[in-house]
Amino acid sequence: MSRTGPFRTLLLSRLREFYREPEAIFWVYGFPVLLAIGLGIAFRERPPEEVRVDVVVAAAAPDAGATAAALKALEGDRRFRARSCAGEECAQRLRLGRTDIVVVARAGGVEFRFDPTRPESILARARAEDALQRAAGRIDPVAVAERQVEEPGSRYIDFLIPGLLGMNLMGGGLWGIGFVIVDMRVRKLLKRLVATPMRRSDFLLAMMGSRILFMLPEVALLLLAGSLLFQVRVQGSLLAVLAVSLLGAVSFAGLGLLVACRAQKIETVSGLMNVVMLPMWLLSGIFFSSERFPAILQPVIQALPLTMLNDALRAVILEGAGLASQSLRIAGLVLWGAASFVLALRWFRWS
Repeated sequence: MSRTGPFRTLLLSRLREFYREPEAIFWVYGFPVLLAIGLGIAFRERPPEEVRVDVVVAAAAPDAGATAAALKALEGDRRFRARSCAGEECAQRLRLGRTDIVVVARAGGVEFRFDPTRPESILARARAEDALQRAAGRIDPVAVAERQVEEPGSRYIDFLIPGLLGMNLMGGGLWGIGFVIVDMRVRKLLKRLVATPMRRSDFLLAMMGSRILFMLPEVALLLLAGSLLFQVRVQGSLLAVLAVSLLGAVSFAGLGLLVACRAQKIETVSGLMNVVMLPMWLLSGIFFSSERFPAILQPVIQALPLTMLNDALRAVILEGAGLASQSLRIAGLVLWGAASFVLALRWFRWS
């Protein structure tokens, strides 16, 4: 048998095993596409929602005219969904979040009641004041013109697709390798491989190689779904996207090997993988930007492999960046993958 014979044989068997499992094919290829479709529909482009405004019905006769004028001004503006109610009812609706702001109109002016911790209430206050001031005759001294600009890459689905791609590469690398190795150890299959002319490096490289091959259809399907269903454009080179994805797959495949190199039970490796994945799920910018977190956490967040992968993918896909501009992130992914593989090779045991 040639030197690469064990590697080729194990790689081929792993590919055959995977493609004979419909459930595995769905979770690796189908689920990310369905997730992208669902989130893309939920956060699709649509006009701004109407601001919900409650106007308190005035009990005193002098305030009745001011209340009617305020209600008329708000009802005549398409930005608002205005209604009148009694004071107790308005307060209850505001507390339960059924309205964004409560307006109390008086003969001498207007009082706004709102929750300052709710962004929609802050917006409602600004819009309601603008509408009432204009209805009262306010004229702005500076002429203002508006031009709406819709640039490719500015939508949420454009931000989401690279994040889902990174998330899938992370999940495939950890679950697709770590779980499989521990399952083979539990079923005593690894003990049988000890008697074969195969070294640990052959086995670990074959597991990583199979994961890299599975990665190619993942990337193609997700980008194709984004392009056909949501017109997500890849501004950079497809080869650059493939190269970054390849490095991400290698990095997380190494982490998967490291997590599973000593685990004896399925429960153990599942817990270890969740410990590794959960911080990246929360911090690495899959569904929202990692810059939302405090500055004190940014050094740790930027050092995570999924953050490097997501940021590099977004730079290439959304900004048209080249690989040279992402050299630091690429070096980080290489370092994560190489260090994980070396440690896994050193600590791996068959039983």
